[in-house]
Amino acid sequence: MEAGRVMWIDPDRVLYAGLLGTPSLRSLGAYVIYVGLEAPIDLSIADREWQCSLVAVVPPYVPHRVRCEARGVGVILIEPETVEEARLPQWLRGRGGIDERAFVERVRAACARLRIAGDDEAALADFDTTVLGERLPPRKVDARIRAVLDAIKRDPCARNTGEAFAADTHLSLSRFVHLFKAEVGVPFRRFRSWRRARHLLHRATSDAPLVEIALDAGYPDSTHFSHSIRLAFGLTPKAILAGSRKLAVRGRHSGAG
Repeated sequence: MEAGRVMWIDPDRVLYAGLLGTPSLRSLGAYVIYVGLEAPIDLSIADREWQCSLVAVVPPYVPHRVRCEARGVGVILIEPETVEEARLPQWLRGRGGIDERAFVERVRAACARLRIAGDDEAALADFDTTVLGERLPPRKVDARIRAVLDAIKRDPCARNTGEAFAADTHLSLSRFVHLFKAEVGVPFRRFRSWRRARHLLHRATSDAPLVEIALDAGYPDSTHFSHSIRLAFGLTPKAILAGSRKLAVRGRHSGAG
């Protein structure tokens, strides 16, 4: 496999080792950990000065730019609604560069394990321990909001509305959106938009036309699709799919698409 490109993905975590491309400003709705597998990476948060390091952390929804002289990089995504922020390891609660060679070696080993795992999902069932070296503390969420999160994760492409979820949870719309933000940390619409954009990763190796992928993902047209993906990932859908042609995908896919 050229460059050993591989991705392990489930609804709560992603480990990607492959091409970075040349992203513009991006804002991912997850904790992002960049790992320089072959060379240090450069990171600029909110268009501030560039930092050079082996590992870099970016909090959810924080705009940033990243670049690397090497073609291969590692990227880890951790969905924030799944972890208790106040109890996270100190390094994951920060932002910016970390020169942690031991962590780089751990990620390299996880990627090597992925490449030989094939379709054996059990080989990497415990993502946190395998990739991060420890299990992250789970977040306690109101049962009504947890049901909404699970529904969106099962089918991020569904045209779910706040009104519909409010009715399902027996709450007024204003109470629902207030409770959702209090429990999850971001507004309902922003979370839904991120999960819809994230779903493209599940279809990264698809050879379907972009218009078909956009409509299947719940976007009204390819223009809205491209805008949303570029806002999140700093790359066009076309560029993401082109860079994933030799990508091996492992893990549990979301239910839709």
